[in-house]
Amino acid sequence: MTEKRHLRFKRNIRQFLALSAIAIAGAVGAADTAPEAVVRETTSDVLAAIANNPAPATLRQVAESKVVPHFDFRKMTQLAAGRVWNQATPEQQTQLVSEFQRLLVRSYTQSLGAANHSAAKVAVQPSPVSGSDETTVRTTVTEPGRRPVAIDYRMAKSDGNWKVVDVMVENISLVTNYRDWFATRAKEGGVEAVIRSLSEKNRQNA
Repeated sequence: MTEKRHLRFKRNIRQFLALSAIAIAGAVGAADTAPEAVVRETTSDVLAAIANNPAPATLRQVAESKVVPHFDFRKMTQLAAGRVWNQATPEQQTQLVSEFQRLLVRSYTQSLGAANHSAAKVAVQPSPVSGSDETTVRTTVTEPGRRPVAIDYRMAKSDGNWKVVDVMVENISLVTNYRDWFATRAKEGGVEAVIRSLSEKNRQNA
């Protein structure tokens, strides 16, 4: 990732974390439900929940009930970790998934509470599936006073359900961004250094 693209990602990361939770909430349904249709149907429910009760407990509940079930955190961790994943033992892989999931979910919750997103509008484009087990749901999120942000979701079918395996903000991949972070930490002390760093970040943000 070039320095310019990295800075662009950093500028959008807080809005991305919050709005991607809004846009993707419930973006998994029965195997015969198009991913983009489920996104459209559930977005209003999430926005209403945030508008009616933005208390931290409610935001945590929204994250756990509307976001967590729809992300394949194991696959996301595997993709983000890259070579680190292959170097990890099964026990370490479990720890990596647990800590990475905690980091992302806590970031979602904190970002949802950082601003009022009840006025957000999410435009969802039709996504081609045609029998494939992979697709990309493309959305554009707009809020008053802010420029539109393109948020795309790479999704794969798992056990008959569609789950997110990567998120892209204006063509910048969340997985790729974290891959650099994983690689840097691994150079400092291998897999255990990555686990320690994730755990420390989670403790700091608790």
